[in-house]
Amino acid sequence: MSMKSRLMAMAGLVALASFAQSPAQAQQEFYAGKNLTMIIGFGPGGGYDLWGRNVARHIVNHLPGKPTAVPQNMPGAGSYNAANHLFNIAPKDGSVMGIIARDAPLGPLTGAEGTRFDPLKLSWIGTPNIETNVCITRAGADVQTVDDLYKKTFIVGDTGPGTGTRSYPKALSALLGMNFKLVSGFPSSANVFLAMERGEVDGICESLDSVMTRKPEWLSSGKIKIVFYGALQPINEPVLKGVPFILDLAKNEEQKKEIAFLYAGQGIGRPFVAPPGLPPERLAMLRKAFMATMKDPEFISDVTRQKMELDPHSGEYLEKLIQEIYATPKAIVQKIGDLIK
Repeated sequence: MSMKSRLMAMAGLVALASFAQSPAQAQQEFYAGKNLTMIIGFGPGGGYDLWGRNVARHIVNHLPGKPTAVPQNMPGAGSYNAANHLFNIAPKDGSVMGIIARDAPLGPLTGAEGTRFDPLKLSWIGTPNIETNVCITRAGADVQTVDDLYKKTFIVGDTGPGTGTRSYPKALSALLGMNFKLVSGFPSSANVFLAMERGEVDGICESLDSVMTRKPEWLSSGKIKIVFYGALQPINEPVLKGVPFILDLAKNEEQKKEIAFLYAGQGIGRPFVAPPGLPPERLAMLRKAFMATMKDPEFISDVTRQKMELDPHSGEYLEKLIQEIYATPKAIVQKIGDLIK
């Protein structure tokens, strides 16, 4: 072989090697010098906002190229606006992710108005915890116990469709005969808390994590009381000792199944998602970075200081749970869907 031929062959091998390495290298360099936009489905100050900003601030340190975190609040319709944006508009390249309401994925299944996304196709990244919902009442309100709920009116704040602040009171009023009255239009639970302080509403059905994070003194001082709580199963938590568990209030097995579906979102926690159709390697990268963030000492220090409960679950866990939820018998889905519309 001539010198010229050898040189040409070597050049071909170099080019081939470069081509073979480029996909992996491209993945490593994708985020370099770019932004990672974190869409937050609620207004500032609430629990979702705190989780969204905390994760955004730390997850970029676990992505190759260390992009710049850009949190962006997109409130409206109980985070359906954010979910619709992530599904239909946001780039499908891993440069945008977000946090939506734990109950929002149930919206398309139950036929909720304004849902233009398919949870079975969303890219599930992970959740920092599994939630417990508490219906709390302020001192001085007419309703102080579960028994009161059947005799008196409980005025609660509502942050929009797709959230437990609306769906739980609406469904339980019909299923169990509880006397909830909803006051709508609040952009986040932080606004409902302020309305409670002003005496404009009596309470809210909100995550225990949010209550303990932002108003930890309320329970210890007696400013509020937990009327009952809901979760996938009973919780061994000191502040819930002696508090009625929602499934125990069901009158029969059929109601238990309906209420269990209603509260399925508690297992979804604080879900972080990305648009559908991400390149598999990009989705794997985001999931890996998310779980690494959950173990990051600086992240743990931040959420501990803010009294936020950490019990992380992976994107694979969320993806499987969504599939199980969407396999719920149609009769139960239809009934609950009609009740929460």
